[in-house]
Amino acid sequence: MPKRISLFSLLLVLGLWNVQAPVLAQALVPYTLQLDTKELEQQGLSLAQDAVQLARFQQYELAKQRAELATQLAPKTFQTWFLLGSLYVQTEKLDKGIEALQKARSLAPQEAGILFSLGSAHFQKGNYTAAVADLQAGLKLKPAVPEALFDLGNSYYKLNRFQDAIAQYQKAVAKEAKFWPAINNIGLVKYESGDATGAIGQWRKAIAIDNKAAEPMLAIAVALYTKGDREQGLRMGESAIKLDNRYADLKFLKENLWGDRLLSETKKFLEIPRIQATIANSEQESEQPQ
Repeated sequence: MPKRISLFSLLLVLGLWNVQAPVLAQALVPYTLQLDTKELEQQGLSLAQDAVQLARFQQYELAKQRAELATQLAPKTFQTWFLLGSLYVQTEKLDKGIEALQKARSLAPQEAGILFSLGSAHFQKGNYTAAVADLQAGLKLKPAVPEALFDLGNSYYKLNRFQDAIAQYQKAVAKEAKFWPAINNIGLVKYESGDATGAIGQWRKAIAIDNKAAEPMLAIAVALYTKGDREQGLRMGESAIKLDNRYADLKFLKENLWGDRLLSETKKFLEIPRIQATIANSEQESEQPQ
């Protein structure tokens, strides 16, 4: 469960929108009937419904084309702009995404999901202060969303506000006890703060929830190896890489919010011949046809 963001996926955004594809047009019909341009708007909403379906199958370019036309046909409904902005963010067109989401926000300022999506977009742009502001505003409207609390924690973490980050992660876990990425990230914060023992404890909790979670497994492996428990560290590292060899990529780890201290130690760990052999074998297996 890589959490490069940490952030909302498009489908999670749609979930916050409380829209299932068949319900989209039905939910909006009473609203559009109040408008003079109801026929055009209905066509726009039908296109938005198609875009939602395409997005669910990760056909993002086709979905964007329909969503763009939907905003032209139904420009006064926040849902079309919300959908378009979310698609832009999903495909890393962040400036366009923020512009469309701001339009959605102007039409529906009390819609928490739009603010959460804006926070995600600002986070991906590296504007963590703006991300905090948007996420906090969204959480005032809808406070019990674990993923938004998680994103807020990540934003605080990037601002080196470690205690604030931990507090938000803990709130996320309080709302959803099995939300292991938040537990994992408490470990990341603790490790960067110099509390290796506390970090290992958090990562073990994450693995207890999901024993196939490669990220906390590799983090424990590096921490144990660095502390001198080399054999156990190597065994756990091998297991983690076999589960998901993307975690043998330092860039991928950094995208998943691993801090400088842990990355420096992981770089040394990944250079160990035994680990190098595991990486090579895992890559070969990944390349073999299924």
